[in-house]
Amino acid sequence: MTVRLRLTALYGGLFVLAGAVLLTITYLLLAQALAGQQVDALMLSRTVHGVAVQATPARPASGPTSPEMFQLATKLQTDFRSATLRSLLQQGGVALGAVAIAGVWAAWFAAGRTLRPLAEITATARRIADRNLHERIAMTGPRDELRRLADTVDDMLARLDAAFAAQRRFAANASHELRTPLAINRTLIEVALSHPDPSPDVRRLGETLLVINARHERLIDGLLLLARGDQDLVDPVPVDLAEITRHVASLHEVAEVTVSPSPMAGDPVLLERMVQNLVENAVIHGRSVAVTCEPGRLTVTNSGPVIAAYEIPRLFEPFQRLTDRVGSATGTGLGLSIVRAVARAHGGTAVGEPGPDGGLTVTVEFLTSSA
Repeated sequence: MTVRLRLTALYGGLFVLAGAVLLTITYLLLAQALAGQQVDALMLSRTVHGVAVQATPARPASGPTSPEMFQLATKLQTDFRSATLRSLLQQGGVALGAVAIAGVWAAWFAAGRTLRPLAEITATARRIADRNLHERIAMTGPRDELRRLADTVDDMLARLDAAFAAQRRFAANASHELRTPLAINRTLIEVALSHPDPSPDVRRLGETLLVINARHERLIDGLLLLARGDQDLVDPVPVDLAEITRHVASLHEVAEVTVSPSPMAGDPVLLERMVQNLVENAVIHGRSVAVTCEPGRLTVTNSGPVIAAYEIPRLFEPFQRLTDRVGSATGTGLGLSIVRAVARAHGGTAVGEPGPDGGLTVTVEFLTSSA
């Protein structure tokens, strides 16, 4: 039962209970009033006797009161009381039913008016949950309990927005600052290896350092993409996800590719990196790869070792892998986390599940795709 339905049942029940109590009190008071009236048997019998006299002229109209006349008068008064109380119950019950229907409708309307601010707060919170932390409830009106609740939520959203913005700025700035020394290191190593006849130890050391430096550069680029994907799209442009998928699949020589036009609005660079991460992850960790792109949906499946379903959610977290938490010498552990961040930035979702032949199936759905 919703809150509105519970409030309607409560208000309507109280309304019906109040009407029933009022009808009961009216019944008791009327019964007491009727019971307190004395029987004027002489007047009533004379009235009845007078009627009888009109039918029988031989009997005088002012004759004495007989026991039969008194019993008749008492019976008439008892019948009158019973008929009056019964009529009160019948008509009062009908009135109570009509009032109960009107009361339930009024309670439903009043509950809706009372809960309308909560509905606005819920709708705003749902929009904010779709990564729009800049929006506020901004409720107006008297500073009642609902207004204080909305203001508290707005303050919380402001702090969350500031915290997420600071986190994104830190990741972006740190990544930019780290790219410069890595580029300098790569240049120095390449210059050292370009000298004529370097010793075997120097060459092995230089090649190892180049591999490590390249991994660090990929890691920094991944962090930059992750920070960028966590931000809202500033200027989305029309793009066809099918064309991006076909291009990336051809670069990795994926044989099983099924695409159909999937127009949407987004960032082409981020979408290409998302597809590239999915295909690269499938090629590296699987024996066979299948890519399917249809309107609003991208699915990449690879076959390989069986993956437990409970292990899949953490694969979408940064630096998480099946074998260990840090990663390998070639990967960065950011591939699927970047996929999820880019999907969210485009109003979509990215979920994984065990593949039909082992391996992993990742499905990206864009809930706000448009032509």
